[in-house]
Amino acid sequence: MEHKILAYLEQQPNEYVSGEQLSELLGCTRTAVWKHIRSLRDQGYTFDAVSRKGYKLTGKPDKLSAAAILAELTTAVMGRSVKLYDSVDSTQTIAHRLAEEGAPEGTLVIAEVQTAGRGRMGKNWHSPKGKGVWMSLVLRPNIPVHFTPQLTLLVAVALNRTIRKLEPSLPVAIKWPNDLLVDGRKISGILLESNAEDERLRHVIAGVGISVNLQEDDYPEELRGIATSLRMLSGREWSRSELICAFLEQFEALYNLYDTEGFEPIRTAWEASAYSLGRPIAARTPRGVVEGVAESIDEMGALIVRHPDGSVTKLYSADI
Repeated sequence: MEHKILAYLEQQPNEYVSGEQLSELLGCTRTAVWKHIRSLRDQGYTFDAVSRKGYKLTGKPDKLSAAAILAELTTAVMGRSVKLYDSVDSTQTIAHRLAEEGAPEGTLVIAEVQTAGRGRMGKNWHSPKGKGVWMSLVLRPNIPVHFTPQLTLLVAVALNRTIRKLEPSLPVAIKWPNDLLVDGRKISGILLESNAEDERLRHVIAGVGISVNLQEDDYPEELRGIATSLRMLSGREWSRSELICAFLEQFEALYNLYDTEGFEPIRTAWEASAYSLGRPIAARTPRGVVEGVAESIDEMGALIVRHPDGSVTKLYSADI
């Protein structure tokens, strides 16, 4: 039935087709038509729906292609092996498995949709089909286990630079440790998970979720006031392949810099793009709420919070 709806709307590209017409075409109720339209929206199709006029098809999902990504990519390592899936529970889970099986550094796992996307601190990550970049990157850095948080900030700097390069007018900033915000609303999240044995780092999986071409009605009600997308901000549709390749190129350059010069240039770049610094914050931690002014980050990537009495607390994990 959904194929029939699409075919019928495509035959009349500039016309509205009423729910009544579609119900007669399909031999079903108008409620059933509405459910099929909602299902198609979940798959990445966009419609203009006008009361008493009906539906008009306005956009199709932008399907990713591993071949297209590899053809556009200029990196030496990052993304040189691409595993593209239509639907997974989480790209993090797939990437961990591939890393355990010996996947080389730079292996990239991408999915059109995640059914159980993971965010930081056990949160779910909203990742509808065909509308965003949901990816995980296998890393095998030669660093001590306790240096791993530095990589979270490195990924955030790389993504911030990517978006600013592609759309310089967007005032993108980083909220500690790894959320990207525009005007206080979230457009991306980063999740790093490591696997270590006897203090030896075996691999790190860098998960990146970017809300690219989502529109307001693609978000559940509880996210509409706090999340946004690149399309909503810029007023244009983005090429997800271009965004992926641009990010991998920025990330590889910073990763190589980190390997040769350490964390200091990454820390400087992060602080230059920070949303949190200089602001009064409340940080939810496993030990309770910490309040103060976010002052800087230290050599390990911890956030230094200064309290009214002059004392400081270092945060290694918190929800700001």
